[in-house]
Amino acid sequence: MQSVKTDRLLRVTIGVLLAAFVYVIYLAIHERVVVAGDQAPQFTITADNGRAVSVPNFGGKLLVLNFWASWCGPCIEETPSLTRFAEDFAPKGVVVLGISVDQNDKAYRAFLQKYSPGFLTARDLKVHEDYGTFMYPETYIIDSQGKVLLKIAEAADWTDPKLTQYVSSLL
Repeated sequence: MQSVKTDRLLRVTIGVLLAAFVYVIYLAIHERVVVAGDQAPQFTITADNGRAVSVPNFGGKLLVLNFWASWCGPCIEETPSLTRFAEDFAPKGVVVLGISVDQNDKAYRAFLQKYSPGFLTARDLKVHEDYGTFMYPETYIIDSQGKVLLKIAEAADWTDPKLTQYVSSLL
């Protein structure tokens, strides 16, 4: 009789500990994923052209922060429309920064040479982690106070009228 009570107590204890463990892991992961409405994690990075860009002080009305990689097919497809968007919206105070997560500098440089992105680019292996970004491309539209207004967790057509009208409404 005593072993049945001990066995039941042991099972309940293990169940409670397992639930607590899962909850702690959930909180650790959940806190690291940035969504619309959150404050953007602060960083300062030097773009390839030498310009320092930081959140929330990036010198524009909006920051379009795009995480990408040279080996990412959707990133390659997105680059031309993001370039057109950057060229169209730069005079309106929008800063577009593409941060590559490439570990290989040669692959990164080859991508820049081949696709000639018309927006600020940099390579960094840490900033994306602060945003909880591990799938690419992923883009954040951040206002001048550092608040994330929109998160796009897939490739986007940056010439789509819905997207350009949304950005225009923020200016």
